[in-house]
Amino acid sequence: MMITPKVSVVVPAYNVRSYIKDALTSLERQSLQEFEVLVVDDGSTDDTAEIVKPFCQRDCRFQLLQKQNGGLSSARNYGVRHARTDYIALLDADDVYKPDKLATHIALLDSISEVGVVYSASRAIREDGHPTFIYLSGQPIASDPLIALLYKNFIGHGSNAVFRRCLFDQVGGFNEMLRGRGCEDLDFWLRIASMQHWNFYRLPQTLCYYRVRRAGVSFDVRQMQLCYEHAIENAYRRSPERLKPVLSTAYAYMYRYLARLSITSGDTAQACDFIDRALACDRSIFYRDPRSLLTLVSVRLAPLAKFVIKQTLGTAKLTAK
Repeated sequence: MMITPKVSVVVPAYNVRSYIKDALTSLERQSLQEFEVLVVDDGSTDDTAEIVKPFCQRDCRFQLLQKQNGGLSSARNYGVRHARTDYIALLDADDVYKPDKLATHIALLDSISEVGVVYSASRAIREDGHPTFIYLSGQPIASDPLIALLYKNFIGHGSNAVFRRCLFDQVGGFNEMLRGRGCEDLDFWLRIASMQHWNFYRLPQTLCYYRVRRAGVSFDVRQMQLCYEHAIENAYRRSPERLKPVLSTAYAYMYRYLARLSITSGDTAQACDFIDRALACDRSIFYRDPRSLLTLVSVRLAPLAKFVIKQTLGTAKLTAK
């Protein structure tokens, strides 16, 4: 029986044969049944599509869309343009929803018309699916969502938010020119926040898990730096009066984030360079924000930090999704 969907779940997928079954199974287990799933196979060279097809065959809510490889933003845009509903949920193919994820978010969007984006707390899982101690509360560190996002992407990762389809149309979708770990998301949320008439709403409960994957290549931190700088500069051009007083602090938070990624990928010298830049931009973030202080301590005590990371995430270097 055909069910009229309330939300479209867009699942970009590129060479994720080892993980996508878990992601789609988590959708089958949703307490909200009125959804459609648009899996966008972005030119995979493995058998990702073959793993998706049985879901489509037994459940008409699942659809497989295939296209040439164009990157994460391209796949998301392609999926959203095929969506039939007013609400869009994003689920990366290696992440997992808890059973009440969609129901809780859709109920909130249905009840508060001023909310454009709703998200929740989340937790990281290892490559094998086991949970880690890494927890993202999603709590903004500033009252203005534009400034808060410029300091830190409080939504956290690409599988967390559910938003109104009209926002996608208003800001023009995800920027397909940006290719950096998370900066595509940040740029999208910054453009929404700059409009000012849409609210972001945080649900405190943990409703999704994001997977930290291992691979043989490390983060391309320098490319991420260029990507994040581009996002910050564009945000400033859109809202110069709002952002001029906090621009140096925004760069301090960016360098702190890049330092943390550098430590994660094992490049201590690069981490120290980014920490020094953060201190030069605004050293106050290290005594106002516990997470920033933790990054500072981790960089200064790099050998101990490497040990903790290995114990938590495994011995191989990490790769961006």
